[in-house]
Amino acid sequence: MSQLYAEAIDLLKQLIATPSFSKEEKETGDLIQQFLEDKGITTRRHNHNIWCVNKHFDPSRPTILLNSHHDTVHPNSGYSKDPYTPVVEDGKLFGLGSNDAGGALTSLIATFIHFYSKENLTYNLILAATGEEEISGENGIVSILDKIPAIDCAIVGEPTQMRMAVAEKGLMVLECTAKGVSGHAARDEGKNAIYLALEDIEWFRTYRFEKVSEMLGPVKMTVTVIQAGSQHNVVPDRCTFTVDVRSTDVHDNVEILDIIDAHIESDITARSIRLNPSFIPLDHPVVHSGDKLGLEQYGSPTLSDQSVIPVPSLKIGPGKSARSHTADEFILLREVEEGIETYIKLLDAVLRNNNA
Repeated sequence: MSQLYAEAIDLLKQLIATPSFSKEEKETGDLIQQFLEDKGITTRRHNHNIWCVNKHFDPSRPTILLNSHHDTVHPNSGYSKDPYTPVVEDGKLFGLGSNDAGGALTSLIATFIHFYSKENLTYNLILAATGEEEISGENGIVSILDKIPAIDCAIVGEPTQMRMAVAEKGLMVLECTAKGVSGHAARDEGKNAIYLALEDIEWFRTYRFEKVSEMLGPVKMTVTVIQAGSQHNVVPDRCTFTVDVRSTDVHDNVEILDIIDAHIESDITARSIRLNPSFIPLDHPVVHSGDKLGLEQYGSPTLSDQSVIPVPSLKIGPGKSARSHTADEFILLREVEEGIETYIKLLDAVLRNNNA
């Protein structure tokens, strides 16, 4: 365990020192691929996504995917430290991507290495270190789902304080357009598109969906952007506004879109409906194993690669979600160590069929 931990921290420091913005993850992909190859593990690659399977992979067995991402957002202006210089102070490892999601990624890599050569496992393992998670990009994990062996379940590494996110909200972004008729503001002319839009915006603010998720709560709809008008004396004939919609396991994106379309007058264009809510049955062996370890269950309001993984998935990892995308991002060294230990314990009962 001490060697796994030391190697995970060393790899994490190298990843921090290597810029890896979404779509620009080649160098961190190279690092991860070389790290695994140096361990004698054969890897495959598509774009900046790296994956490998356990040594005794058996197609007749079900398969668990271990996935996390190596892309990061851009550092914000509030950094007081160099975001690309890994520094340890008071047990904290500082650096861009340390918490989101370098700690989870390197902990999953260490976990995969721990189980890689073991025989007679009841599940196969696939490790996938992927890109473009921060932008839900088409060249991230979604681009390799038809290239890796079929999977039956996934563990997605994100900073959750090693709590089990057994459900996660989905996302739709809607562009809405209210159409009026232009006219002169001084006369009773035209049909003001802003006023039309306000009626629909009020519906978004007050509407409550009939079904409420036990784990994720209600569907949440928030108007976040509005644009209209060109000058003070012209009644605007168009008003556009953007709505952030967070879907749940009891209302998928298509169903929600149909309900919205039936209630508002504005034209709607969905940027995407593919980022659906995700969940794992509470009686799934992986969840049962976590329950026996005393791991807390919760529903996550934030989006991850779970949204495009078409099998039951559990989001769990070291670190704290609130630190993600913040200045002077950090992860505690003990969180990485505990993450590796917990991942191994979580999977050990499942892979060795001791989960009764």
